[in-house]
Amino acid sequence: MRHGLTLLFAMGFAWGGPATAAELSVGVATVEITPPPGWRMSGYFHERINTGTHDPLHAKAMVFADGANRAALVFCDLIGVPREVTHKARTLAAERTGIPRDHIMVAGTHSHTGPLYFGLVRDRLHARAVKEHEKDPCEPIDYVAALTENIARAVEQAHAALRPVRIETGTVEPKPQLAFNRRFHMKDGSVRFNPGQNNPDIVRPAGPIDPEAGILLVRDTNGGKPLACLTVFALHLDTTGGTEYSADYPHYLEKGLRASLGEGLVSLFGVGTCGDVNHIDVTTTDRRKGEEIGSLLADAVGDAVPRLRSVASAPLAVRHATIEAPLHEFTTEQAQEAAEVFEQFGSGEVPFLRMVEACRTLDLQARGVRSIPLEVQAFRLGSDVAVVALPGEIFVELGLAIKQASPFRTTLVVELANDYPSYVPTKKAFAEGSYETVNSRVQPGTGERLVETATALLKALAP
Repeated sequence: MRHGLTLLFAMGFAWGGPATAAELSVGVATVEITPPPGWRMSGYFHERINTGTHDPLHAKAMVFADGANRAALVFCDLIGVPREVTHKARTLAAERTGIPRDHIMVAGTHSHTGPLYFGLVRDRLHARAVKEHEKDPCEPIDYVAALTENIARAVEQAHAALRPVRIETGTVEPKPQLAFNRRFHMKDGSVRFNPGQNNPDIVRPAGPIDPEAGILLVRDTNGGKPLACLTVFALHLDTTGGTEYSADYPHYLEKGLRASLGEGLVSLFGVGTCGDVNHIDVTTTDRRKGEEIGSLLADAVGDAVPRLRSVASAPLAVRHATIEAPLHEFTTEQAQEAAEVFEQFGSGEVPFLRMVEACRTLDLQARGVRSIPLEVQAFRLGSDVAVVALPGEIFVELGLAIKQASPFRTTLVVELANDYPSYVPTKKAFAEGSYETVNSRVQPGTGERLVETATALLKALAP
């Protein structure tokens, strides 16, 4: 790895100290997390071996300080970051900086052109390679250990770079439309995910999108130079394809923002709730790729900068809560059948949804538990702006519900934070079925509980 650039739930209360805000400081840092060449690639139900690097992958950290109160947001160019990594990395960063562990968020951007380094598929393919070759030729280093260290290093470097700033925030709707709900009601009465472009059997989308990109711009207090920009947008990062490492469209977002706001700008990207949203417009045969999407998003954010409003002072504060989410159940017979199905992984001979279900069953078996803890965080960055962090691939309706209920004028909702429990659909979607519900580990109602929890945290933080 190259290291690159320098309501019954368990609730944790982490208040922001005194009733008045001290001067706000922010530090940012970028650390490269690109694996060695030849690693398996993430994001699909077949084995893909990396062949090079289109653009390097990074962990980008933004640390906030307000007197004695501190918090950190970290965004990694990865499909996701499992709890085994985030827990250790947050603990290590807390030890090095004094930022409370629960005040640190670590999220994946959901790039499908990063490494496959955790999960059932990785573990099975890794074990198969070790059995055949004594060691896995695709994994020459302990990537989990290196990633854990590099996330902590990013927080540590951002903390050391703290400086007085002013923050501006707002939202913008990119034009032309970049995001589309990928689930559709079909003429046969079913709901299908990705039914194909210009499919005559499509009736209508089965859900909405979140058209807004949330923006948090950090400026130097001396002259107002833009230092960093956090953009949160609900659109799947599966727009690049291929077998080269890439951060997907956020890479081009950063290029575009640096062209308009300054070459020294650090662009951080948080993926919004897009478990059922992608870039495919089914009414046409055209399909935008990552470069065009990132450039169009950068244009929209850049055009919005003059209209952003200054964030009113309020004590920096964080609240967090954990719910216990029940997992889907399975029988011994289903587990045996799943193991047999997985033996044909990557062959193309097993129907797609059957392979997805087999992987889910084997994953649930490997977990060996009936429920998992899901953590929710809420960060108050000013009197009218907050960030919510949720675990998993969250359906867009759930993120929209949080925004609607939030007492803050601008609420940035980030998914895939602190763990990767796969999809979290709505109750409605579970009843409709299709890919995301088959791939989900949690039982129906989990998403709605996350909304209730996040809303409670936001209301408790309202100044």
